Amino acid sequence: MNVRAYIGMFFVIAIILVAVFATWLSPYDLGITPNLANKFASPSLTHLLGTDHLGRDVFTRVIYGARISLEVGLITVTISAIIGILIGSIAGFYGGWIDSFLSGYVFNVFLAFPGLLLAIALAAFVDERALVSTLVGTEAAETLLNIFGRGLIKILIALTIIGWVGYARVIRAQVLKVRELDFVTAARALGASDLRILVIHILPNAIQPLIVQVSLGMAGAVLSEASLSFLGVGVPPPAPSWGTMIEEARDLTTLYVAPHVLFVPGIAIALTVLAFNFIGDGLREYLDPKQRRR
Repeated sequence: MNVRAYIGMFFVIAIILVAVFATWLSPYDLGITPNLANKFASPSLTHLLGTDHLGRDVFTRVIYGARISLEVGLITVTISAIIGILIGSIAGFYGGWIDSFLSGYVFNVFLAFPGLLLAIALAAFVDERALVSTLVGTEAAETLLNIFGRGLIKILIALTIIGWVGYARVIRAQVLKVRELDFVTAARALGASDLRILVIHILPNAIQPLIVQVSLGMAGAVLSEASLSFLGVGVPPPAPSWGTMIEEARDLTTLYVAPHVLFVPGIAIALTVLAFNFIGDGLREYLDPKQRRR
């Protein structure tokens, strides 16, 4: 892999460690308790990145915000990839009318909607508690809402609904190519079942491009979560989401008095997205023999 990929990996590992050990890294609470007597304080030893308009420590809010971004990215990408692998592999393996229906109708229906607008509509108008209760029951819904917090589950659902299609298209294309290879024909001639051929022989040889897609999908999920929170349909305040922090600091007064309140979460989003993109580019180069020979 190239140097940029290693830089991206280093930053991603660093931000994961910061998110995991946020409680020990910051002397303050979750960053939600206001302290109006100390608002717009400049960066100092007491407050490494200053304070916001409510006197909350910006460093604390940024590192706790990393938890939200990584949770959304990891859970969304995992669920989307699983759904995409299941549907895409079925479409590619069986072909015929199944492939025509899934890739010609189902995929195109989801691709016809602008992704972020669909996520905004789902996040804004879906009753989170009612939806989760319908899916898993009332008691389990309360448990999930307590674990993930209010507003986060509907973001996960919205981003998963718009995200699985990309993974399905990638895996479908790979399965269509791999299923025609000689070792698959040999396995079929030996009497292997469709499930064994697909799981044992085809998917391990078709999964490489999906690894790159997952890395890039993490970057997209982090950016989408920040966008939804910025627009007010994501994680509600006072939760320390990066998008919410930018939305709260976007007025001109804050920009002139305490620009760090706006720039710090913006830089955190930019570096995180850039790091995952670097990793994706590095993996694409590493997994593609043609690019490695250049």
